[in-house]
Amino acid sequence: MRKWIVFRAEKRQPGWKDRKYAHSGSLTKTLFEHYDCSDKPLPEPGYRPPEFIRVEQFVESKYPESSTHYRQSDWEVTRVETYTPDIPVGMDFDMIVICYCKHSPINAPLKPMPERQVSVDSFGGDEAAHRMWLESQKKPETV
Repeated sequence: MRKWIVFRAEKRQPGWKDRKYAHSGSLTKTLFEHYDCSDKPLPEPGYRPPEFIRVEQFVESKYPESSTHYRQSDWEVTRVETYTPDIPVGMDFDMIVICYCKHSPINAPLKPMPERQVSVDSFGGDEAAHRMWLESQKKPETV
């Protein structure tokens, strides 16, 4: 099931002046969002979405703009609303999930990002393209 999960700040939460859309600079209550095509259960009250962080000394040259670490965020889900289209034909997702959050700071440890996994799904199921990419990633053998 394709889900669009949006994490939004409840009313009167700190940091509202800093939450802006990058393209317009207008204020937003949106904290995080992601698409989920897994069968994992939906977030529930008490869930904390991950926060992704880039620590300069751990940046890989192959991925200079990528996050290097993650941790549980200071935002905690307080309630969840789900919306499904009446007619699912032509939609990019089967469900929209809105998770309302309160700011509840914690001292969560930073964890290194796991090794990147590139699967056939990364290539839209195109096995030939995936194989070609795998071959391009092999280091040349030295003689």
